[in-house]
Amino acid sequence: MRTEEEQVAAIKSWWKENGKSLVLTVAVVLAGVFGWKAWQQKQANDAEAASIIYQNLVQAVAVSVQQGAADDVTTANHLGQQLKNDYDGSEYAKLGSMLLARIAVDQKNYDAAMKELNWVLENEPSQEMTSVILMRKAQVYLAQDKPEEGLAELNKVSDEAFKAAALELSGDLQLAKGDKSAARKAYEQALLANSDSGSRQLLTIKLDDLAAEQEG
Repeated sequence: MRTEEEQVAAIKSWWKENGKSLVLTVAVVLAGVFGWKAWQQKQANDAEAASIIYQNLVQAVAVSVQQGAADDVTTANHLGQQLKNDYDGSEYAKLGSMLLARIAVDQKNYDAAMKELNWVLENEPSQEMTSVILMRKAQVYLAQDKPEEGLAELNKVSDEAFKAAALELSGDLQLAKGDKSAARKAYEQALLANSDSGSRQLLTIKLDDLAAEQEG
């Protein structure tokens, strides 16, 4: 059994050989812990800041849609660009870009709307958001009287939750293309896939209009 002096000497020897590496290991661990906490805090702060900007954007868009005020459109565009520039990896930036697309469509600035929608697609949206974006692109193409391009976008929609809406929009695009038979088929399929009473009523009206045109 070692004497007390031998134990002290052994400890000193071990410390001499391993002390620096131990201190370095502890320092690295502590830096990692505090670095992680700092990163988490920054993420929380960024999320809160982006949320505030997005709320202001929603308000500006709502006013611009209701009143068509140029100042609110300018404010909305500024806030949307701020989200994209400062918080481009956030969901708020993607949602903000979708709102900017809405404003652009209202102003019939379809190229600007497409630019915003494509920006969202380039920034890894969820499957659900991707389906929404593809359908909105199809709607923009419809407004531009480009039904073929719109149908091409709809063909990329794979989310079953959007099946009925995609079929109805497909019917609108087929009708714009002049293919009434394909439009009727799409509306009929949409009617079968749709459980919403309001949507079913609108689809019935579209089918009745097609039937009346054929009879006429």
